[in-house]
Amino acid sequence: MTDYISRFTPAGNLFIPRMFQGFPEIKEALISDKIQAGFVVAPLAIALRSQGVPIRIVYLGHRYGSAVVVRNDSAITDFAQLKGKIIAIPSRFSDERLILNRVIKKFKLDVNDFKMVEMAPPDVAGALAARAIDAFSMGEPFPSQAEMGGFGRVLFHAREHWPDYMSCVLIVRDDIIEKRPDAVQALVDGIARSGLWLDDGRPNREHAADFVGRFYYNQDPRLLTWALTNPLNRVTYTPLSPYKPDFDLVRDLMIETKLLDSTIEFHEYVDTQFAEKTDGLSPWRYVPGSSRAE
Repeated sequence: MTDYISRFTPAGNLFIPRMFQGFPEIKEALISDKIQAGFVVAPLAIALRSQGVPIRIVYLGHRYGSAVVVRNDSAITDFAQLKGKIIAIPSRFSDERLILNRVIKKFKLDVNDFKMVEMAPPDVAGALAARAIDAFSMGEPFPSQAEMGGFGRVLFHAREHWPDYMSCVLIVRDDIIEKRPDAVQALVDGIARSGLWLDDGRPNREHAADFVGRFYYNQDPRLLTWALTNPLNRVTYTPLSPYKPDFDLVRDLMIETKLLDSTIEFHEYVDTQFAEKTDGLSPWRYVPGSSRAE
């Protein structure tokens, strides 16, 4: 979120949000210049750049917020017990797939011991409840949806096996970075200040869940509140600067899992100039119910 959604910033920039149902559609929209920036998962952003798509990662969307979920009535209490089971993932180019591979390696198991199936995130809760799958590895709010529905139980959160885990990243087309760096900086600054505001306590998160659920995502605010507050660090919004060690780890896991044919260096797909200018920013001064943030 940024305070600039669908209205002009003091500098005259206008950011118009568009919702997509899947990452392939975002890719095509970026290539065709129908959108100039977007949030995608980190492995997909790296893969796009390696394929020649003219984009760069300039910031993160959040950290953590992914989990492996099993049925609430399942006897599974340990990851190794998922051997031979069906686990849904959002995409082969997802952090949620990489976290599974990382844990498989940690438990000295083989990836072929597990049946991973790609499934659209909105479908996984229903599939788990219907016993069509045994588990899923997904980002929020789908783990929360399963928990709230009483049929899902978090086996582990990504942070338990992946310190400093990243999820979505902000990508921007190269031509926009070159021609409109001021607009990119305004967007990054807005996201940075929103992150600081969200991490400033439960009341801010509860208000954000209510506002976004009703006006932007058409989701039950109670679900978003659960995802943002149960516990408060379930998803974090600071720090959001892209750090080389974090991305080197993702890239190496992608090579290991054959998502990349060759290596690609941090400076080839990340532009840190905008994140570097967010140091010293303060949270939005905003009281829930007021008409604007400053």
